[in-house]
Amino acid sequence: MRVPVATFLTALLVASAQNPPRQTTPPRQNGAAPNQPAQNAPRGGFKFEATTQLVVVNLSAKDKDGNPIKGLKPADFTVTEDGKAQTIKVFEYQELEDTAIPAPASAPAPKPEPKKETPKPAPAPGPAALAKALEANVVKPVVATQIAPARPGEIKYKDRRLLVMFFDLTGMPIQDQMRSQGAALKFMQSQMTPSDLMAIMTFSNDLRVVEDFTDDRDLLAKDIKNLSIGEGTDIAGAVADDSSEDTGSAYTADDTEFNIFNTDRQLAALETAVRMLGSLSEKKALVYFASGMAKTGLDNEAQLRATINAAVRSNVAFYPIDARGLVAQAPLGDATKGSPGGQGMYSGSSSRSAQSNFQGQQETLYTLAADTGGKALLDNNDLGLGIVQAQKDIASYYILGYYSTNEALDGHFRRIKIQLNSAMASKLGKPLDYRTGYFASKEFKQFNSSDRERQLAEALLLGDPITDLSIAMEVDYFRLARTRYFVPVSVKIPGSDIELARHGTSETTRLDFIGQVKDAKGVIAGNVRDYIEVKLKDEAASQLSKRTLQYDTGFTLAPGAYTLKFLARDNETGKMGTFETKFTIPDLTTEPRFLPISSVVLSNQREKLDAAIATAERDRRLLTSDPLVQDGVKLVPSVTRVFKKDQDMYIYLEAYEPTAETTQPLVATVSFYRGKTKAFETAPLQVTEGLNAKSKALPVRFSVPMAKLQPGRYTCQVSVLDPTAKKFAFWRAPMVLVP
Repeated sequence: MRVPVATFLTALLVASAQNPPRQTTPPRQNGAAPNQPAQNAPRGGFKFEATTQLVVVNLSAKDKDGNPIKGLKPADFTVTEDGKAQTIKVFEYQELEDTAIPAPASAPAPKPEPKKETPKPAPAPGPAALAKALEANVVKPVVATQIAPARPGEIKYKDRRLLVMFFDLTGMPIQDQMRSQGAALKFMQSQMTPSDLMAIMTFSNDLRVVEDFTDDRDLLAKDIKNLSIGEGTDIAGAVADDSSEDTGSAYTADDTEFNIFNTDRQLAALETAVRMLGSLSEKKALVYFASGMAKTGLDNEAQLRATINAAVRSNVAFYPIDARGLVAQAPLGDATKGSPGGQGMYSGSSSRSAQSNFQGQQETLYTLAADTGGKALLDNNDLGLGIVQAQKDIASYYILGYYSTNEALDGHFRRIKIQLNSAMASKLGKPLDYRTGYFASKEFKQFNSSDRERQLAEALLLGDPITDLSIAMEVDYFRLARTRYFVPVSVKIPGSDIELARHGTSETTRLDFIGQVKDAKGVIAGNVRDYIEVKLKDEAASQLSKRTLQYDTGFTLAPGAYTLKFLARDNETGKMGTFETKFTIPDLTTEPRFLPISSVVLSNQREKLDAAIATAERDRRLLTSDPLVQDGVKLVPSVTRVFKKDQDMYIYLEAYEPTAETTQPLVATVSFYRGKTKAFETAPLQVTEGLNAKSKALPVRFSVPMAKLQPGRYTCQVSVLDPTAKKFAFWRAPMVLVP
């Protein structure tokens, strides 16, 4: 936990400032040069700044019978951070009860009262009385509920157990929401203890704190019953593979295209929630109700790590509950959804895809729990067990706090070690239970050019990713030779995250980019360092919040598994964003039964290179290798795969004929499915020329008017057939069409 920077101005120094003593080189303040006064310091005064970091650790000490050890004192503990001894400044014992409060007895039926005479109406009040009554019944302004913070080091909830119920309505269909609601009500009515304080949060389009910590069971039950069942279910469980169902339902777009396929916003909501809880020194458990957390292919692993690290810093443990309970999957799906179509029903790929999707959704929940000290409740129909588990795990414990002797705000990991003195260690039945480290806070100031460059390079190596900027990324691959592939990388940033500075008649900013590709052994296989300068006139600048900025670069790599970490920084505000993903470049020559094809690029924009804002592909060799560039015009990938009805969809891919000397004709089609129903299919495209003699690539290009489709969610399928060799290939991906 970081204590805010304190600034002290003292009037007593004003007099001495009038006759300042001689000194050699004054210290730098806020990056100012020597002999230059600190910014915002009053004339004739001095400005002192002190930065301290209060680190709070919750520690559980149990004897050989599993009971909490009471009566320990600060002198009984030795605390070190990165091997350096720390002085305990905050010490408190939280004694929690484990006995549930009995359910309130039902109130007796009211006795009938004798009939009373109807009172005569009172005379109308006069103007003075009416004004007084109105003044006494002023309606209070409606203010959104928030988690009330605590002062640094304050133990706000003495001897209380803090539990948060978080309902992710975007990830749960109606039946799962009802089960979660029932489990929460059961716990509140019969399993709460006198030590329990509950808070309620929901997430649909945004994060909402329904109720701050309280032990009022009637109020909590009322809040749970008032949850809007069915809210946010339009994107629950969406998949686009052989196991997808035919829904035929209409679709309403979210506020921004970054929220349509990107499940990172669920993790970002959890990160925001734990940051709210960060000011509370007590141990906290967040019970997360969700129907898994689906992976879409556009997920940012850096966001998952940032959420976990924020929870560790805030002393919050995740207790995810899979609201689906125990699921027995039929090969073709159960009665709750439509059956899949195509040959996947007969080949078994439909069943394999469904099982893989299910396991992937639970894997994220398990990771959240395991890395924060919680436990995940999976494959169990009694959802209340997950809440009870969170309750039992927070037994009586100690709160230790110290001011770190390492004042650097560098974002690096600090390792904590706590030991009981030898006289007390003999009482322990199990090792001390506490978090073994944390990531330090990060502070970003106005640096000079060398400081900014160093900051960007260090941020790339941080174990705690920075996710202040939203980033979406697409990684593709195209074969150049047997062992070389060109890998274009497209990065998209919402304009609403960008700040502009006024310079003359235009508004400008600069975005810095740094990226690194590592192979499976951790060896650096490629890197990029670039920037773009954005300069917009008045009208265009005002529309930036509704638009996006896109940046492209590329690497030349061999087949294999890689990890790409990419970081962007807005130089106007210092905000940064990190995107990290794993990708695989297949060796397209190892499977002779199928037609080898490259990645498929969906686009809604073609741009002349001389009109582009900026690009990292300044190297002419990269430009000549990039298959998305033709005749000085670049095909810009649609990273989020969101299109409008008045646009055309441009589709590009390459099919490879490694042994061919001349073009072997191909036939290709593009189909759009809603579930298993084919909504539209293009006429077959005959490709009879264009074979690249060096890479043996045959380009395939489509242009599809989106006006032929109705707004909604679709699966785009590209099918390619080689009639001569009797080989085929197809590619599928989700996309969204908005009005």
